[in-house]
Amino acid sequence: MNLNHISRLFLLGSIVSVPVSAAELEISITNLTHGNHFTPILITAHDDASHLFQSGEMATPALQKMAEGGDIGDLAAAAAGNSEITVENPAMGLLAAGAKTSGIMLDTQSMTHLSIVAMVLPTNDAFIGLDAWKIPTEPGSYTININAYDAGTEANDEIINGGGMPGTPGIPAAPGGDGGANGTGVMDNSANSNVHIHPGVLGDTDTAGGMSDLDSRIHRWLNPVARVVVEVK
Repeated sequence: MNLNHISRLFLLGSIVSVPVSAAELEISITNLTHGNHFTPILITAHDDASHLFQSGEMATPALQKMAEGGDIGDLAAAAAGNSEITVENPAMGLLAAGAKTSGIMLDTQSMTHLSIVAMVLPTNDAFIGLDAWKIPTEPGSYTININAYDAGTEANDEIINGGGMPGTPGIPAAPGGDGGANGTGVMDNSANSNVHIHPGVLGDTDTAGGMSDLDSRIHRWLNPVARVVVEVK
């Protein structure tokens, strides 16, 4: 083996051993719905084996807690325990319909994928979800339209009763003060207990009764429900 060949092997070894350079991200999230709010948002940067949720799989207790009551604490703790990089509640509370939270800075370090979740209110267990989006290595601006998912943990009865604890039926609140009362409840006969695309709400126009406490003129949506713009620096 000659000296030049040895030098080339050494150079190749040096290249392979160099760690992946960090990507600096600037993120904005826009609520595209007509009349729904997003609860505190959780953003995580992680490796390709980690997930906050997976469509077609059963929700974890931490995901259920977020999807039914808007509490991201357990999901954030699990992500931190897994050495993921998190941004919690960048909107500093609820993100109203049509509103945007921007200027969210995230140094991904060696992480390669991005995930985002937040509950949609008023619903029983709907949430916005971006699952393990691969972060581009090429600098630029990337737009992702994301859907609302159903956690599959609670029937979509559309009754606003202050319920928000896992396993407690009902909707915590209508943050816009535009919900009804005395609904008899929507009959949700779905047997799908896995995370899946949310079918949307039915609602009605009877604010003092009817089958639903949601207003079909305000709270119904079609996917996508959120727009995420990621600037890779």
